[in-house]
Amino acid sequence: MRLWHVDLLEYLPKGQLLSQWRELNSIFAKEDKHILINYIYEYPKDDLYVYTEKVMDEMKKRGYKIRTYEKMNKYFEDLASVKKVKPFNNHHDIEYLQICYYNLKEKFIRGQKDYEEDMYHNLCKYVNDRLLSLIRDY
Repeated sequence: MRLWHVDLLEYLPKGQLLSQWRELNSIFAKEDKHILINYIYEYPKDDLYVYTEKVMDEMKKRGYKIRTYEKMNKYFEDLASVKKVKPFNNHHDIEYLQICYYNLKEKFIRGQKDYEEDMYHNLCKYVNDRLLSLIRDY
């Protein structure tokens, strides 16, 4: 179980993006605990809501249909208004971006069937540009 770095959602292959929706629904239903996602419970629900919106936006952008919002709506029913924040800001940092990048890189190298070459190269360009901007700013 993993919530991919928020900045990498648009670079996820279909399998990983659809898995995000399944994992989010599992959190909504059971408030799953797992070493890779436990950090989300340290943040206000706003963060998970904004992250969820970003996953849904990417799915819609690609033409994927979301069949039900029932678990999500129930999970977030107590939210009156949501602050538009960068979700999980202290956790979705540059180190986590690199962790996710290398995980996706391995999937591409190992031949994940739904990982298109263009998408992978766009991921590499994005991550390299981010890292170079950090070096320049340093």
